[in-house]
Amino acid sequence: MARAESAQEAAAPARPRFLLLPMRSSCASERIYKWTLPAYEGVLPDGRHYNACPTAGVCADLCYARAGHFQRGTVLAAHQRNLMYVMDDLPGWEGQMTEELQHRRYRAPEGGTVHVRVHDAGDYWSVPYLQAWLRIFRSAPHVTFYSYTKQVALLERWARPDPPANFHWRYSYGGTQDDLIDPLGHPHADVFPDEEAVEEAGYTSQTPSDLLAVYGPPTLGVTANNIPHLKKAQGSRSFRALQRAAKASKRDPRRRNGPDPRRPPAD
Repeated sequence: MARAESAQEAAAPARPRFLLLPMRSSCASERIYKWTLPAYEGVLPDGRHYNACPTAGVCADLCYARAGHFQRGTVLAAHQRNLMYVMDDLPGWEGQMTEELQHRRYRAPEGGTVHVRVHDAGDYWSVPYLQAWLRIFRSAPHVTFYSYTKQVALLERWARPDPPANFHWRYSYGGTQDDLIDPLGHPHADVFPDEEAVEEAGYTSQTPSDLLAVYGPPTLGVTANNIPHLKKAQGSRSFRALQRAAKASKRDPRRRNGPDPRRPPAD
């Protein structure tokens, strides 16, 4: 029995001491930590396929987290280890996260607060995973949590009726559930090609601080990361506009394949 237990322990993946990592901020006084999963779809080292962003739309092909250092060996491996942890041992992960958030580094001096961004990449990919986070939020009222998410139906069903007071979420355009976003009632964000486009749309730029996701106005504009091939692919339109065009293209075969031969030409 002892040998079997030792073998199981040896086979179990090593767990990091801290699950949350410090997040770079333009303001030195901001204490922000982050939890990250791999972006969108992929294959785990054990051969399992995953989709950590199940409601991704046009954003999937324009995602900063599917390019650059996010896709390099050690970074991608760390994010995939995070996903495997929650997939294979959600109760164990929840217990570790709950305990970690009681550590002194997540307690700010009086009058301040520590922030945690849930998902620098990835999303609330399942109901049990979201429910685990909701319990975690309530266990750490001294921390302020926030997320950008495209899981509109999921959050409206499981978070909106009784939201933890310290959890702030903002819907992000560019997903398959864009139609469920109320632009007048839901805090939301759209991704624009540049600051000029943000201003022209009447949105407030997120550039000064990531914490505008929490404390900013309902309409927040995020400028596309300076990744040349992604900026070229996005062109002059926002994610919301691109998603609308993609939906219209699927609905209207003429947009996809040229004029419909069954219809007379327009005058």
